[in-house]
Amino acid sequence: MPPAFPERAAWGTASSLRAWQQQALEAYFGTDGTKPGPRDFLTVATPGAGKTTFALRLARELMERRVISAITVVCPTEHLKRQWAESASRVGIRIDPEYQNGQGPVGKDFHGVAVTYATVAARPALHRNRTESRKSLVIFDEVHHAGDGLSWGDAVREAFEPAARRLALSGTPFRTDVNPIPFVQYEEGPDGVRRSRADYTYGYGPALADGVVRPVIFLAYAGEMRWRTRAGDEITATLGEPLTQDQTAQAWRAALDPKGDWIGQVLGAADRRLTELRRAIPDAGGLVIATDHEAARAYARMLRAVTGQGATVVLSDDPTASKKIKQFGETDDRWMVAVRMVSEGVDIPRLAVGVYATSTSTPLFFAQAIGRFVRARRRGETASVFLPSVPTLMGHAAEMETERDHVLDRPVREDGLDDELLAEANRRQDTSDVGEELPFETVEASATFDRVLYDGGEFGMHAEPGSAEEEEYLGIPGLLEPEQVSALLRKRQAEQIAGERKRKTGDPRADRTAAEDIAALRRELNGLVGAWNHRTGKPHGVIHTELRAACGGPAIAQATAEDVRKRIAKIREWAAKRRH
Repeated sequence: MPPAFPERAAWGTASSLRAWQQQALEAYFGTDGTKPGPRDFLTVATPGAGKTTFALRLARELMERRVISAITVVCPTEHLKRQWAESASRVGIRIDPEYQNGQGPVGKDFHGVAVTYATVAARPALHRNRTESRKSLVIFDEVHHAGDGLSWGDAVREAFEPAARRLALSGTPFRTDVNPIPFVQYEEGPDGVRRSRADYTYGYGPALADGVVRPVIFLAYAGEMRWRTRAGDEITATLGEPLTQDQTAQAWRAALDPKGDWIGQVLGAADRRLTELRRAIPDAGGLVIATDHEAARAYARMLRAVTGQGATVVLSDDPTASKKIKQFGETDDRWMVAVRMVSEGVDIPRLAVGVYATSTSTPLFFAQAIGRFVRARRRGETASVFLPSVPTLMGHAAEMETERDHVLDRPVREDGLDDELLAEANRRQDTSDVGEELPFETVEASATFDRVLYDGGEFGMHAEPGSAEEEEYLGIPGLLEPEQVSALLRKRQAEQIAGERKRKTGDPRADRTAAEDIAALRRELNGLVGAWNHRTGKPHGVIHTELRAACGGPAIAQATAEDVRKRIAKIREWAAKRRH
């Protein structure tokens, strides 16, 4: 139930429970509804599936059975407190989203309060007293935040240990640290590693099959970047080609720099895609996720130049941020630009186009950001996300359907891609991530359409912005079933390959760059995976995972030419065995 319920409700939520929500209730109360229900229950459901609706239905049932008499909702952000209160009011539950630690008792007009994890951590004893005073249900929204630090975890345990019932919700129940999440059960596997155990799970794959969420088409853009170092040296690198970690980071920053042409060309392409989607989804909106305030304002100016319309700019220190987000969700304005803070739980179902213009690359943040675009209101809607052709992001996009659990008993990652970045993403960002002095100055940055990622496969070929080849992918209809998206992408890729063969004479590999060579190998592999999909019925992503397991090497986005050749040989071997 989004804030504008029911006129702009996500598809399937307005009239009755979705099948998964009913199944989750049955898992809690039993199929006959007579069980009292467990004290602790963890529900993991993909972003956009309707966790809020399920939680409020469960809360209403527990209140009617007199199991509880009070409710506390714990959220990651201030905005989500108000969103929960608005949704609860529509089912007759009165939640105070403005409750503060110094306030004392909760007003008699309310069934409970909505607070942030930070508020609880500031005075856990106060919230323990509230919890003990009445039979309470505590709803942990995006419960992994309770493990953001040992002090936060200890505070949450102290505050809510006396609760009569605890319901934990998460769309992304994994963390890159090893802090245990309070009130979550862990089970040791055969490998001796403890993993979180959910009581009910509803992943992206099943949600996509049910039409609950939209399929996501990722459009990756490469390009040539040139920058000047502090020493005055000029360096040129091509985003999308094999680079060192430092080169990739600097080329990525150059791409996102408003001084270059890359981001402007990508924003223009994203707006053309939005225009195509609005033919079928008239109120479809776009969201640009920026790294810092300065970049966000610059992107908004670029969008005005492209569209002739202003964009809604949401900054993390703006006291009117929640109001702006809500107003944008209720209009048909084209674009909103936010400084990374629009992540988990922000409910704007009409968002259908995204531009990932931030250097934040933690898998947790990526999953939550993409979750803003998957909420479907009717069958056939598609979402499109534009992003830099960076191996880390390509890997995240290729693994959209991978189920993750929170894993303990493993080394903490030391590559900087941890959840501290997620907390940082919701704090004020006035300057670039790299501090006051940039390590380089962007000299030139231009974009090139690289490829499309969908359902674990890759499609398309390098093309210049504005070219007919690029327009083929920007013009994909906005209303398609997932299998229709796959069929259309395969068809357009086949047409491009055929066209390229006609244009070239002699050795087709003679003038091919390293990037084009591996792109050609990927296209060949994806064609074989598509054929294997038709023969076996296995999803593309599953086939790619099996090939990776059989041949070794990284995910397809990071795979070398030799890695891809091995997988081509392996899938041909499978096909030959199946024929005999």
